[in-house]
Amino acid sequence: MTEENKTHYRKAFNSPYLSSADIVEPVTLTVKSVLLEDDKTKKTKDQFNTAYFVEKEIRPGETLKPMILNVHNSQIMRVLTGSPFIDDWSNIQITVYVDSNVRFGRETVEGLRISPNKPEKKSLTPDNIKLWENAKAAFKRDGNLDAVLKRVEISAENQEKIKAECNEVA
Repeated sequence: MTEENKTHYRKAFNSPYLSSADIVEPVTLTVKSVLLEDDKTKKTKDQFNTAYFVEKEIRPGETLKPMILNVHNSQIMRVLTGSPFIDDWSNIQITVYVDSNVRFGRETVEGLRISPNKPEKKSLTPDNIKLWENAKAAFKRDGNLDAVLKRVEISAENQEKIKAECNEVA
């Protein structure tokens, strides 16, 4: 059984926010918006910078929760976007990972971190059958590859190949 299939003990506590228990490996996500919101756990009267994502699932069948942006992650967002205003922190891809050396008061705990490096887009080729088929489905649905190109690089030659495969009559 791989770690991806195992259940983290913190899943039992059912937080309304993304946590280190939800991330098994670094994941690239697209920030839809960041809002200043009251604590949804109702444990405090604090307000948090809360990131919402374009992606609906973190893994198939598992809903992606919003992420609280602590001071460190908010500073990274400021650098990545070039703006100190949370209103400007949308439509940006970030990489979220677990850091096992986060200081929380006097304790060292696991915590979510945003990488200070912009995620590199992967290059899509016909060798990646699942992504290739997804790109073709997006082209058939949208009539273009705009949504796909936001996530991956596709050479002009491969874009034409996708279009040709979509236009083939079965």
